[in-house]
Amino acid sequence: MERLTLEGWLPIRVWQEAGQWQVDWCWFGDTPLHQPFFREAVEDALRLPFNQAFRRKSALSTLADWQVCSPGLAPSAFIFHASRCGSTLISQMLAQLDSHIVVSEPPPLDALLRSDLPAIERRAAIKGVLSAYGQRRLGMEQRLVIKLDAWNIGELPLLRECFPETPWLFLYRDPLEIAVSHLRRPGMHMVPGMIGASVLDEKFPFSSREDYIARRLGRLLAQGLAQCRAFGGLAVNYSELPQAMAGRLATFFALDVEQRKQVFATVGQHAKQPSQGFVGDSDDKRREASVLLHDRVNQWAREPYEALEQLRKV
Repeated sequence: MERLTLEGWLPIRVWQEAGQWQVDWCWFGDTPLHQPFFREAVEDALRLPFNQAFRRKSALSTLADWQVCSPGLAPSAFIFHASRCGSTLISQMLAQLDSHIVVSEPPPLDALLRSDLPAIERRAAIKGVLSAYGQRRLGMEQRLVIKLDAWNIGELPLLRECFPETPWLFLYRDPLEIAVSHLRRPGMHMVPGMIGASVLDEKFPFSSREDYIARRLGRLLAQGLAQCRAFGGLAVNYSELPQAMAGRLATFFALDVEQRKQVFATVGQHAKQPSQGFVGDSDDKRREASVLLHDRVNQWAREPYEALEQLRKV
């Protein structure tokens, strides 16, 4: 492969076709990834006339080949989370910095983490896809931050095999508030069968939406707790945001004095809908929660949440 053949291109999909793993690439040029989610950046890029006229597909091995030809930045931090708990706020704050590449929940990474590829091939592909995202397309990038899907907490050990020195955090929130958010508008992992097999699965039947969401949320928090204990992750509560980005999270992300000021430029905006102002909603969610939801959350998710709180305060 010639050195510049994939300059300006990013992998947007990884899938199997006729038994062979393939990579779909999209032209981004030097456009930064400033949207709340990677899939939104892809949707914007695909509207470009160039991408409507030209598509690029390659074998999975191209990811490793491109890394050899043009090594990208290694990940400087991983953001894991329990969903609906401020991870998008953190990633959008970091996206204000020209020195940071922030990639939020890229589907190709999730596909590789949960694939049935042989171990050596899977690790090579994971390193390759993150190297592709870590390309210095503007020339000033210094750090690469990856926010993963909530259910990827189960694949943390695999990710650490690839990047054992990369620090990571687990962000969470009072489970009752998370559960209300998913009852209003369920995330993919809170819809039965939507994301396929994951660490959140269990064989026991559920009796209601409240029961299903609370059980899945309990498993998410329990996984986060176990991984923090096993691999030294930083436990962070939503209640610390955004102030922690001027304190212990600024230290975690190695932000200098000027960067600590810059990240707060977006705090007044809604993280997932930047055109709207941000308004705290914890009290509203608590008032909205039904007796049944209170009961199921206390049964399935309260214990790991309290354990995370104890770990955070040590």
